[in-house]
Amino acid sequence: MDDDDLERAAEAIRAGELVVYPTETVYGLGADGLDADAVERVFEAKGRDRSKPVSVAVPTFETALEEGYVRASERERAFADEFLPGPVTLLCERTEALPDVLTAGRDRVGIRVPDCEPALRFLEAAERPVTATSANVSGEPSARRVEDIGQQVLDEAVVLEADDLYESIEETVPSTVVDLEAETIHRRGALADEIEAWLEAN
Repeated sequence: MDDDDLERAAEAIRAGELVVYPTETVYGLGADGLDADAVERVFEAKGRDRSKPVSVAVPTFETALEEGYVRASERERAFADEFLPGPVTLLCERTEALPDVLTAGRDRVGIRVPDCEPALRFLEAAERPVTATSANVSGEPSARRVEDIGQQVLDEAVVLEADDLYESIEETVPSTVVDLEAETIHRRGALADEIEAWLEAN
C-alpha cells in the first residue's frame, strides 16, 4: 500500500464513495461518516439492518473531540488515554454533526481508533470520520483477506489491500464495544478482560 493508494482511497471517501480498508482486527468498510447518503451506501452494500448503528473511526480520540463529532466525560477521556489506539470501540455522546442514519437515531456513537498504521494514515488523509463496520455482507464472517469479502461489497468499494497484515493473526477477534455511561460492555472482544478490570477500578 503506497501513498497513491492511500490518496485514491481518501479521495473516494471525500467523494461519498465506499472504501474497504485494513484495521488491526479485520477489514472495515468505510464511508464519510458526516454524509448521510454515503452512510446509507454502507447499509446497502452490507445488507445491514437500518436499526443497527455503525461506529466511526478517527486517527485520534482528540480528533473526534476537536472536530465536534462527540462530547466526552473526563472518565471517557481517561479510558481513551488507556485503550486507544486499540481494538476497542468507545460509545460517546454524539453531536448533530453526525447524521441519524449512522446511529439509528440514538444519542451515542461508537468511536474507533485502530492500532494499525495503514488505517491511521488513511484516516488522516480522509479528513473525515470514516464508518467502522466490518467489510462483509451482514450475516457472513468478517474478512482478513480481500478474496473473502462478499462481491456485493467489493463491487461498490475502492479496496486498500493489506492481506499481509493478517498473516500473524491466528483468529478473528472483533473490537470490544463499551459504554462507560451505562457501565456496559456491549460486545466482548479484544482486551475485554482488561477493560472489565479498568471499569471496576475506575
